[in-house]
Amino acid sequence: MEKKKIAILGVKYFPSRGGTSRVVEDIIIQLHEEYHFTMYCYEDPKAEGHIPGVDVVQFKPYPFGVIGVFFFFLRCSLHMLRKGDYDIIHIHKTDAAFFINMLSKKFKVIATSHEAPYKRDKWSGFTKTYFKWMEKVFMKSKAKLTCISEPLSRYYEENFGRKVQYIPNGVEPKLDTDYEQADAKLAEYGVDGPFVFFAARRVMATKGPHHMLRALKKVNFDGHVVIAGDIDQLPTFTKELKAMAKGMKVHFIGFVNGKAMLMAMIKRAKVFVFPSETEGMSIMLLEVASMGTPVIASDIPENTAVFDDKDLLFFKNKDSDDLAEKFQWALENWGVMEAKANEAQSRVENEYDRAIIAKHYEQLYHDVALAEVPSAV
Repeated sequence: MEKKKIAILGVKYFPSRGGTSRVVEDIIIQLHEEYHFTMYCYEDPKAEGHIPGVDVVQFKPYPFGVIGVFFFFLRCSLHMLRKGDYDIIHIHKTDAAFFINMLSKKFKVIATSHEAPYKRDKWSGFTKTYFKWMEKVFMKSKAKLTCISEPLSRYYEENFGRKVQYIPNGVEPKLDTDYEQADAKLAEYGVDGPFVFFAARRVMATKGPHHMLRALKKVNFDGHVVIAGDIDQLPTFTKELKAMAKGMKVHFIGFVNGKAMLMAMIKRAKVFVFPSETEGMSIMLLEVASMGTPVIASDIPENTAVFDDKDLLFFKNKDSDDLAEKFQWALENWGVMEAKANEAQSRVENEYDRAIIAKHYEQLYHDVALAEVPSAV
């Protein structure tokens, strides 16, 4: 039987640079033997042949931020309409929702929401307004809708009256580690012992690193603190964060562009602090838990829907005083923290293995491919 053809729109990077692109890449890795995927992405010399059997359509990125991304998605959509011979278009992220109805005229479309991006502080007021508009377009579209966050799926149903299928993110259960590169990177910044670790694709206020630093100051923590992530996106916030870090052993090591190296750093860390104020369903949190590293996390619904008190130590969101208390408690009850880490690791293996999650997408593709019209799924 000929494989069904699925094109991916909404992800700019292939190979992945983390976040949504990592989620999509994991789905493709699991299902590329059953389906013929075509990835639309930015030009990258590593894209062609990155995953055997996956076709790639590449375009140069446009300048001007979100406007440039819009024109990139437009170019991809026009290419699909003119030259595409696909059974399904799978659109990831509500950013690209503008193109759902256009593509629905020719193809069956699945659209997946990964978060409510207008909650992020990195965006301007104009861009947040655009994202809110795109959310409405997403919800009113003819596409089969899915969402990686259970709380966000509930929000959609309660506020728009339309059910959105919840399919959680999954991760590779046994992630590769590169301790040689990780140790060299840490040594480069003078990290020579146990450390508290924070990591994100981009370091921004809604990721909460300032809550972590305030908490560590409150308990007079004098150990190493490693902050990994791009600090160039929001220079004003970065300046404030560095001022807050004065007098502490805080090391800003930049974005770690190497998954195996990042996983090794996570494994080396004494504790991983995840103080994010808003999320979709964090791949980073799943990956940290899969490594068996103890975690202190904010109690946002997106975190507590995935893990419970047996798995992680939670603190009140945006409350540095409570985080300070929880951090001190963790140091004084380290055996309990290790037990929690073991529970979290088992939960990821049993519930969020990417092979398990891929079966949900396999069934979704099967059902949508068989549907007579897009609106019937």
